[in-house]
Amino acid sequence: MTYRRAVIPALVGGLLFTLLLWWAGASAEALQLRGSTSVFDVDSVNELRRWLMPWSYDSSVALPSDGSADAGTGGDTRYTALYSTAMQIRFVTVFAFFLAGTLLLLRRIPPTRGRTPATLLTLWAWAPVSATLAVTVSAPWLIASRPHSSFRVLTQLAGVIASSGPVPVFAGLLTALITVLVARVCAKGAEPLPRRDVPARPARLAASAGTAVVALSLVVLSYQSAAAWIQTTFSGAGLLSEPGDLLRQWLLLGAWAGPSTAPLGHWLLYRAADGLLLAVVWWSLRLLPGLLTRTTVPAMAMGTVCATVLGLFASQVLHMAIDDTAAVWGPVHLFSALGSGVPAALTFGVTAGLAAFVTLRLAGDREPLPSSVVPA
Repeated sequence: MTYRRAVIPALVGGLLFTLLLWWAGASAEALQLRGSTSVFDVDSVNELRRWLMPWSYDSSVALPSDGSADAGTGGDTRYTALYSTAMQIRFVTVFAFFLAGTLLLLRRIPPTRGRTPATLLTLWAWAPVSATLAVTVSAPWLIASRPHSSFRVLTQLAGVIASSGPVPVFAGLLTALITVLVARVCAKGAEPLPRRDVPARPARLAASAGTAVVALSLVVLSYQSAAAWIQTTFSGAGLLSEPGDLLRQWLLLGAWAGPSTAPLGHWLLYRAADGLLLAVVWWSLRLLPGLLTRTTVPAMAMGTVCATVLGLFASQVLHMAIDDTAAVWGPVHLFSALGSGVPAALTFGVTAGLAAFVTLRLAGDREPLPSSVVPA
């Protein structure tokens, strides 16, 4: 699919995704109405407010009301202006990141020749990634809008990056559906792009190499003692003190300990969720070279990031099935963890994609001809 044909669905998807996030943020004010607790319980209202807060233009949702903002002296106005600037940057960058990623994905995985499900899933996975990147870019302005913003800056930064929440996941699913439909319309009349015939052995080796990189985060770094070492070893100084939370945000795809802290059956169920994540990543990487119209470094990196995020989704859905959160805290809390772990998925997804690309080349895949034109 040429960029000329891909730009229209990418623009539609970027605008729709941005508008859905803006609409979700604008809905946060409704949760402050007195009647909201008659529809939801108090815990559910607070949880929904946490979901919507990162996308709300209402500064009263995020800024403290303890008088520390120099209310009545103009200090509160300055903090509010900084918050508005942060939100403007956030919405502009989420549109830009989603647009750029969608252009590349539609170019390399067009919704034709049986690729439509893969296109839909990759666009869905890219939505929370673009939201996380936008939250990260706008974080300095958001932190500056808070009183005492110079205290534990890196810890605050980690908290802001982790705040993206489940909203981009739900908005991304609807956006991906609409974007794929528009892309299929735009692809009509174009020359069909046949799927590549990738040898099985290089594809399996590349998938195994990429999955091993993801397992480094999920199995090794996420183990309790390793995570504690990351948290406490790096101290920093001044504004860069206490970077442990930020490092864990970008390095750990999960968290686990030995079975001594829980019943063995329960522990095995949670490890099955981790195994499901790795299985989704391996199978996605096994299919990815054949889905791409051309195997390039950016396409492999982005595809692997999306595969890792899809693995996270699958793992988190399995966690929902085995947790009793809904019975204790209400149904809203059932989805609270959805979309978490995206920063680490971005870090190790890119690294795994590079490893898979190099392995694919070393194993002998040299951009073979598409299967439809290989002579019999």
